[in-house]
Amino acid sequence: MNPRPKPLAQQGQELKDLVLAYFKQETTDELKALAGYVLFGVVAWMLIGIGVACGAVGVLRLLQEEAGGVFDGNWSWAPYFIVVILLGLSGFITWKVTTRRKERRV
Repeated sequence: MNPRPKPLAQQGQELKDLVLAYFKQETTDELKALAGYVLFGVVAWMLIGIGVACGAVGVLRLLQEEAGGVFDGNWSWAPYFIVVILLGLSGFITWKVTTRRKERRV
């Protein structure tokens, strides 16, 4: 004996519930997890930026105050130039290291 089929309206409602549950499982849950990673990355990026800025200002003040008058007068621009060069070198090294890691993964 065959069981009695469900009414069409009930089958449609079950299909709708199944599709919505699948959509939620496969998209919104994944997006929530992705949002956590993005938030962590943004916070880390901000903290690293603040640390680099404080370090650069510290190196600048060190060069200006502890150089024994070497950078006085016409050479007052030199500590700023040195800090810019150091920041550029550190950025270049960071870029090379991160791209080298990506190339090895592929």
